[in-house]
Amino acid sequence: MSITEGMLCSKTHEYLYESGDNYTIGLTDYAVEQLGDIVFVELPEVGSEFVKNEVFATVESVKAASEIYMPVGGKVVEINEAIVDTPELLNESPLEKAWLIKIETSTVSADSLDLLEYEDYKDEVQ
Repeated sequence: MSITEGMLCSKTHEYLYESGDNYTIGLTDYAVEQLGDIVFVELPEVGSEFVKNEVFATVESVKAASEIYMPVGGKVVEINEAIVDTPELLNESPLEKAWLIKIETSTVSADSLDLLEYEDYKDEVQ
């Protein structure tokens, strides 16, 4: 099974997929490619709660700093410490290893109405 199967993407280039009881959120491969070499990642604390479209993280590359938005509302249950310590992992493996956060949410069905399936997202950004 491909990591992109069941993955939903926002128009602001975040992805979301179900992983067990939680949802994993990260930056799409397209977004990472556009940013260039990533040098810094700032993530929220575990326990933080966010609503859909709220800024939850910041990513800095050699080109620019970018705010990262929540594709759905939820509570942060885990952050990817590896990318805080080694931000360049985002450039190497944005979909598999360099996820940003995992959330607990009950709003996915309502919040995800404007999200695109990965293949449709890829078609749109090409």
